[in-house]
Amino acid sequence: MLKTILLGTLIPFVGTTLGAALVFLLKKQISDGLQKVLTGFAAGVMVAASFWSLLQPALESSTAMGNFAFVPAAVGFLAGVGFLLFLDEITPHMHMDLQHEGPNSKMKRTTKLILAVTLHNIPEGMAVGVVYAGWRSGQPGISQTGALALALGIALQNFPEGAIVSMPLLAEGMPKRRTFWYGVLSGAVEPVAAWITILAAGTVIPIMPYLLAFAAGAMLYVIVEELIPEMSQGKHSNSGTIAFSLGFVLMMALDVALG
Repeated sequence: MLKTILLGTLIPFVGTTLGAALVFLLKKQISDGLQKVLTGFAAGVMVAASFWSLLQPALESSTAMGNFAFVPAAVGFLAGVGFLLFLDEITPHMHMDLQHEGPNSKMKRTTKLILAVTLHNIPEGMAVGVVYAGWRSGQPGISQTGALALALGIALQNFPEGAIVSMPLLAEGMPKRRTFWYGVLSGAVEPVAAWITILAAGTVIPIMPYLLAFAAGAMLYVIVEELIPEMSQGKHSNSGTIAFSLGFVLMMALDVALG
């Protein structure tokens, strides 16, 4: 079981690494159209994962509460949103406007981008950790294949995110190898957050539904606050919406088929 969990928590990190490796294949920047597609796809995957892999198991784990089975999911969800609100108060937004900064602020912009993306990867790592902890403890509605589906879904979401981190740094003149490693390091926090959550969850099984919903709230906050504005900005295009739909359906299929 330990080996299975270790491999599962590393899958999202592999997705980030592969996405960051696009700096060796693409030109110095991602086109607006491609960025909309990548961001829309990531948003669709995360929306589906938030419900089928997190909120649904949270609700199923609380059925003993009868008509109040929604309470843990509601409280955990709002706590997750509140946590990300707090992070956004102390760190820059991923969709911050960098065009109005002067030519001497490249390092500042680079630091902000890496910090923002790294911190927003924390709830994704927590989500994987919570689901694997739930499977380990035998929680209702959580299976090994369901946990694997979530890890694969977040890896799919992390692939474009790895590119979105690395490519802007390359466009600023940073060497390819360095931009690649920055992209990789931005995702390294995910397996760390996953294992911290697993170790903590092992002693607080009764609040597992709250933890599942917390991860869902944090992920949906990132979608609404960061990804949807990114896929909608600039010249009007339906590409982001189409990619969102494909990402949603793919993650739904993964979760239902493997869960």
